[in-house]
Amino acid sequence: MPVMRRLLIGLCALLLTPTSAFAQGDLEQKIDEGQAVVAGRTVLSEGHVDIGPRFVDGRWTLLVHDDQAKADPDGESVWRPTDHTVLQVRDQAILQIPDDPNYAFLRGTPGDDVFVVPQTQDPEVVWVGWNTQDPEVMETIDRGVTMTMTGVEGPGSLVVYLQSGDFAEPDVLWDSEGKPEPVWVDVNTHTHANWVFSKPGVYLVQVKIEAELVDGKTVSDTQVLRFAVGSKTSTDEAFTAAFRETPRAAASTPAAATAESSGGVPHGVLLGIGAVLLAVGFAFVLARGRGAKRRART
Repeated sequence: MPVMRRLLIGLCALLLTPTSAFAQGDLEQKIDEGQAVVAGRTVLSEGHVDIGPRFVDGRWTLLVHDDQAKADPDGESVWRPTDHTVLQVRDQAILQIPDDPNYAFLRGTPGDDVFVVPQTQDPEVVWVGWNTQDPEVMETIDRGVTMTMTGVEGPGSLVVYLQSGDFAEPDVLWDSEGKPEPVWVDVNTHTHANWVFSKPGVYLVQVKIEAELVDGKTVSDTQVLRFAVGSKTSTDEAFTAAFRETPRAAASTPAAATAESSGGVPHGVLLGIGAVLLAVGFAFVLARGRGAKRRART
């Protein structure tokens, strides 16, 4: 199919889709303003954990939001630096690869053991998600953020995917053996996904998070998440491991105009239609982002 025709079909699909999978999340969670940023080595092996942006001394920073303390009625959630935090995935996370071609992206043999941080909370496994719900972040960013897994070091592979309902096909967000794929996250979003590690050991996962602010400035931060996968894996080793991989180049977007045949329709007409659809699509997404901000304030 000609490139321009593919572009137009994709734009029409965007306009007909009410929300993207990445825009949906639990908006009921609320993060209080001024939560503390706590340093000091901490191992999180169960409970609710998110990664997300926060302004620390005026600097856009990717942190770990530790919600585990709220299991105590007197406890309060805190933010933690990624290099001071190890996410321990114990043996209770072991599951088997399903005998289903929809899970071929896991690359193992059906029945093989894998370690799964699930999309739905398991009280015996650390529950890792992400959010864009810090009050200052919600007031400062324009519409949302872009998150990209730019590199993974470990003894096996890591795949992060979403699945809506029991019968929906998996939607792969990140794959350590593929190209870095940016994931769009709307303002005031709280989402969890499935994190699947193929082998036990220490994994270092490099994540970049960037956004455009309402004043037009662009902010970006890259941090390394530390996972100790398997009950016998040393958390001390996870703290001291150093990330050495050079970030991979982001997947490129093909240019809209090429010399490829457009099936007889003049390129100028196609470009004009494409520009209109892009403008309408941008206005649609912008309105949705502003709506999320209004819901957050109320």
